[in-house]
Amino acid sequence: MTEDHRTLALLLFSVFVAVTLAITTWAGRNRRGSAEEFYAGGRLFSPMENGFAIAGDYMSAASFLGISGLIALFGYDGMLYSVGFLVAWLVVLFLVAELVRNCGRFTLADVVAARMRERPVRIAVGTSSVTVSVLYLVAQMVGAGTLVALLLGGDGGAAQTWTVIGVGALMVIYVSFGGMRATTWIQIVKSVLLLGGTIALTVLVLLRFHGDIDRLLLSAAEHSGHGQAFLAPGLRYGGDWTSRFDFISLGLALVLGTAGLPHILSRFYTVPTARAARRSVVWAIGLIGGFYLMTIVLGFGAAAIVGTAEVRASNAAGNTAVPLLALDLGGGAGSTAGTVLFAVVAAVAFATILAVVAGITLASSASVAHDLYASLRRRRGGKAARSEVTVARFAAVGVGVVAIGLGLLARDLNVAFLVGLAFAVAASANLPVLLYSLFWRDFTTRGAVWSVYGGLIPAVVLVVLSPVVSGGPQSLFPGVDFQFFPLDNPGIVSIPGGFLAGWLGTVTSTEAPDEAKHAETEVRSLTGAGAV
Repeated sequence: MTEDHRTLALLLFSVFVAVTLAITTWAGRNRRGSAEEFYAGGRLFSPMENGFAIAGDYMSAASFLGISGLIALFGYDGMLYSVGFLVAWLVVLFLVAELVRNCGRFTLADVVAARMRERPVRIAVGTSSVTVSVLYLVAQMVGAGTLVALLLGGDGGAAQTWTVIGVGALMVIYVSFGGMRATTWIQIVKSVLLLGGTIALTVLVLLRFHGDIDRLLLSAAEHSGHGQAFLAPGLRYGGDWTSRFDFISLGLALVLGTAGLPHILSRFYTVPTARAARRSVVWAIGLIGGFYLMTIVLGFGAAAIVGTAEVRASNAAGNTAVPLLALDLGGGAGSTAGTVLFAVVAAVAFATILAVVAGITLASSASVAHDLYASLRRRRGGKAARSEVTVARFAAVGVGVVAIGLGLLARDLNVAFLVGLAFAVAASANLPVLLYSLFWRDFTTRGAVWSVYGGLIPAVVLVVLSPVVSGGPQSLFPGVDFQFFPLDNPGIVSIPGGFLAGWLGTVTSTEAPDEAKHAETEVRSLTGAGAV
């Protein structure tokens, strides 16, 4: 890339970072010692504001960079990510949003612990929430490093490393000093920027093909090197039965995982009522639906205009497809318009990463402080709440350090694929215990704990033993081979495992289910009576 690209993109990066730091400074002056302020922003956001923030949390680097890249590389099979991410919101809207807002206070563990023995449940759910959050963070770190490597012409290993470290430092600052209020406003600003950039690129792609979608698809197939197979199922997931099962596993994880993501569930506590939570999701579905439809156009546009071979040559995982598309739409590397459009898209993608890592870090630090720390300390009252917020700020630092390390390790993997792993763990460990707690009268504490660990442990172990980690040229450790599980995504095994473990734990438990607490939870979840 030229010096103009670098200078303009870095200037736009700096502007966004300055704006977000100003928001953080402003938010940090508002009741920083209050747990409700730190975790939930005082529950003062409107449904529209929260809907934009939810969309900001969800439309991550995996969506903007990874999905479009997968479509550019694999056509129809890559498009399945867009469909899965969008359909998942129906599960959230109809099964989770309002009930979680009524039953909880700050975290997922609040919902489950409402009718169980608190300590074992909070430790289990807090552990799974932190695991999911860290996996999600890794994808954002990889996206940030990829952008900088592209800016430096692919020869920016040291700069890529320092970028990941810088993103980690910024996310710790956002969370530690601004809490949920700053994080929410950063998400809103980022949503507006991302939707604006995506709309502009989509319009330019459609104008290039005079609004003819058929022509766009045929051109994409022609420049993909795969012909009509590019537009048909099976290019990535249809080679053999292993890849077909991998596709089923991925689909289950994407559709069911959203309802178990800690940073999405925590958004329902930032509005004043359960009705507002449901209306927030309606806003989010509209914004997210439009965005994912546009990523399909961008992915096929990158294949048609840039070419699949060039996308793969720039980044084997396809993460640079959209910036390359923007460069070409603006007139190419030597043009002023191309330089400006490339820099704007790179800056928007970087803003996306910063905003998402802030939301995820806040959710994970809340799980550490509100669930793990509070359970171990067993303290209550105002002093405990202030201490809890302090622990949350320190936890943000610890989570940031872990995410930075793993992000550097996984820098060559596709960001959408990495998020798919996070969704699999969320769907395996968090969703079963959440649904059982809300809808099964006889569910017990043992069932809750077994459900979490019965999904979490198999998901993590199967990922470690999969081709993602070892045994192939694209693995994290290509030089060794301890692969035993043939699928990239563990969802097809671990998701049923979480539900089965929860059922087994309940039916073998000697503890009688608390009918009174279940009745109280049921009334509260359906009516909102007694909700915070």
